Amino acid sequence: MKFLRRKLDEWGKPFHKGGKLEKYYPVYEAADSFLYTPGTKTARGPHLRDANDLKRTMIFVVLALLPCTVWGMFNAGWQAMLADKSYAETIGAGFTAGNVLSALGIGAMAFLPLYFVTIAVGGAIEAVFATVRKHEINEGFLVTSLLFPLVCPPTIPLWQAALGIAFGVLIGKEVFGGTGMNVLNPALVGRIFLFFAYPAQMSGSVWRIMPEDPAQAVDGVTGATTLGFWKDGLLPTADHAAAYGTWWDSFVGLVPGSLGETSALCCLIGAVVLIASGIGSWRVMAGCVIGLVATAFLMNATAVNAYMEVPWHWHLVIGGFAFGAVFMATDPVSAAQTDAGRWIYGFLIGALTVVVRVLNPAYPEGVMMAIIFMNVFAPTIDHFVTRANVKRRAKRLELQ
Repeated sequence: MKFLRRKLDEWGKPFHKGGKLEKYYPVYEAADSFLYTPGTKTARGPHLRDANDLKRTMIFVVLALLPCTVWGMFNAGWQAMLADKSYAETIGAGFTAGNVLSALGIGAMAFLPLYFVTIAVGGAIEAVFATVRKHEINEGFLVTSLLFPLVCPPTIPLWQAALGIAFGVLIGKEVFGGTGMNVLNPALVGRIFLFFAYPAQMSGSVWRIMPEDPAQAVDGVTGATTLGFWKDGLLPTADHAAAYGTWWDSFVGLVPGSLGETSALCCLIGAVVLIASGIGSWRVMAGCVIGLVATAFLMNATAVNAYMEVPWHWHLVIGGFAFGAVFMATDPVSAAQTDAGRWIYGFLIGALTVVVRVLNPAYPEGVMMAIIFMNVFAPTIDHFVTRANVKRRAKRLELQ
C-alpha cells in the first residue's frame, strides 16, 4: 500500500498547481481520494469535525443497495431461464447451487455492461464539469451510477442507457450546480426521460431476457411485469397467480421487472441499513407507506373501477414503490429537510403513487412521477413548515 501511495504522489505532480496537467486535477483527485482518505485539512475555523464525510455516506448507500443489486442479477437470470425451453429440466430441480450460479451469470451479463456504460458516460460528464468549474469530482455519482441501472429493464439497449444517464446527470444535477445543489434525483430524471422518449421500449415487454431463437421460448411466457399484466386487466383482486405470480413472489422478487426493483424484501434490508446509519430518513419511508395504505383504503371504499379495488398490500410489493420509497424518495438533497416536512413529503409520494396507478391504467406505475413531483415541492413544504414553527414560537414568546 505504501508503494501505491508513493506512485500516486509521483504521478500526481503534473496535476498539482503549476504542473502541465493542472486543469485536470479534479480527475486525478477523484482517483486518489477513491483509494485513500484526502490528506488535506482545514487550517482555521470555524469548521465541524465529523467522521461521517461524503465518501463514507455514499459507501453506506452503496452497501444498502448491494442486496437489490445481487438479487437483481439473480432474478434477471432466473426469469431468462424460466422463459427458455432449454433450461426446463434445470429449472425443475429448483434453487440448486448450480442453478443459482447460472442465473447470476446470465443476470450479470445483462447488468455489468449496463453499469459500465453508466459509469463511463456519467463519469465523463462529471469529470468535464468538475474540470471546467475547477472543483473536485464528488462521490455522489457512485450512488447515481448504481441507482440508474437498477431502475432500468435488463434488456435496455446500451445506447439508450448512455443517453438516459447523460440526460439525468446534465439536467438533473449539473445545471443546478452539481452534487448537493440538485433539485431532482438525477437517476430518476434519466429514467423518466427514457420512459417518455422511448415509451414502446421502456413500457413494453422488455422486462425478461427472452431466448434469441423464438422457437425456444416457453409457451405462454412473455416479458411483461406484474403492472404490465395489471394494465391488460389481469388484476391482483382476481386469481391470476399463474400469470404474474403470488404476493409472496412479488415480495421476494421472483417476478419480471427492473433489475433492482423487483424484491421488496431486499429493499427492506436496504432500508434497515440506511436508517441504522442515519443516512436515510425513516420519516420519509414511513410517510410513503402510510400515504400509500391510506389512499389505497380510500380507493377501495369509493371504487368505481376494478383498479381502485386493488388492496393495499399488493400496492406495496408491485412495481418500484419499495425501491423508490427507500432509495429515491430519501435522497437527502432533493427530499424535504424538516422533520414535519418529511412526513408530509413521504405521505404525498405514497398517495400520488396510488392515484396515478388506479386512475390512469395506461400508466400503471406512479412512483417515479410521484417522487419527481414531490422533489419540486419539497422546498415549498419546508418553507411552510418553517413558517408555522416560527409563528408558534413567536406566539409562545408573546404569552410569556
